[in-house]
Amino acid sequence: MWDRVEGSWKEFQGKVKEQWGKLTDDDLAVVAGKRDQLAGKIQERYGYARDKAEHEINAFEARMKEDRSFKE
Repeated sequence: MWDRVEGSWKEFQGKVKEQWGKLTDDDLAVVAGKRDQLAGKIQERYGYARDKAEHEINAFEARMKEDRSFKE
């Protein structure tokens, strides 16, 4: 499923920025849709442990599925 985000990163950047407002535009450019990069930037900006960042990304994915933002 995350490959959908990576392929449509420009469309999802706004949703990611809404969720994690401390991420800068430069952070989002570095992430470029890569899940592991996103987790690293969330850890860096929020001071989270890796498992907390992963949990938040999983919750984000679940919300996007419910909103039908991910079309599988």
